[in-house]
Amino acid sequence: MRLRAVAALVAAFVPVSLSLALAGAAPPAAAQDTGWIRWGNWSPSAPDFDIYLNSFGGSGQPTVIKHLRYGHISSFTGIPAGQYAIAMRKGGAAATSPPMLSASVHVAAGTAYTIVSMGAASHLGVQVLTETMRSVQGEALIRVVQESVHQHSVTVSDGSRTLGGPLQLGSYTGFLPVSPGQQAIRAVGFSETATKRVSLPPNTIHTLVVLDKPGGLRINSIQDAVGSRVMPTGGAETGFGGTAPRSASPALWLTVIAGGMLLAAVSMIRLRRTRRSPAHAAMNR
Repeated sequence: MRLRAVAALVAAFVPVSLSLALAGAAPPAAAQDTGWIRWGNWSPSAPDFDIYLNSFGGSGQPTVIKHLRYGHISSFTGIPAGQYAIAMRKGGAAATSPPMLSASVHVAAGTAYTIVSMGAASHLGVQVLTETMRSVQGEALIRVVQESVHQHSVTVSDGSRTLGGPLQLGSYTGFLPVSPGQQAIRAVGFSETATKRVSLPPNTIHTLVVLDKPGGLRINSIQDAVGSRVMPTGGAETGFGGTAPRSASPALWLTVIAGGMLLAAVSMIRLRRTRRSPAHAAMNR
């Protein structure tokens, strides 16, 4: 009877332990279904914006960024993957008022996006840029975005190397690897130029945005990521941060314990059978 009880205990415990192990091994659904979005105002003649993001078919409250000024960019916000409607309203306007700009965006899981207003006041537009979170070991990645309204064609260079151009309003390059360190970035339009020294640490990702300022051009440097594929919370200017080491899953220990109990139970059964065998042989003599 004891042997049957042990066998029953093992039979009941092992499937439960294995199911717990499988459950612990699966990544959480929230991590699988999350994308990231940030907003920028790159239209020099546009007012401060309040930006609303509403999920298609969703009943929850919209995500709102208040009073985004020209040249500024928000931190990344994690949101469920899906289709969203974007509405940009003048800062302080009622949430029910007609938007000055509207668009839609599909947010894919595990992907980050930058959504910006751009263009002149008479031709405001919405632009969606897809980010990368894969840095290059030992190098820095740079993307150039041309958002100057007054200089319709701009060339951006790093010393003698052209990073992008001539770039028209609203155009941008892919991510290019460059040597890390202090770099002098130069933007040249048809009548104006701008130079900015940019710090490019290794394993980082940057977006260089060409914007307007009174009487000339300016270059904004936005650090997008610091060698991480995981999007944390926090501002883009300070980087996304590193990834902390993860502790071992308790499911692994449950599996080990289950295996140990199974081996112990089998050994006990064999030992009892071995001890009973001489007794049975003596009785049969």
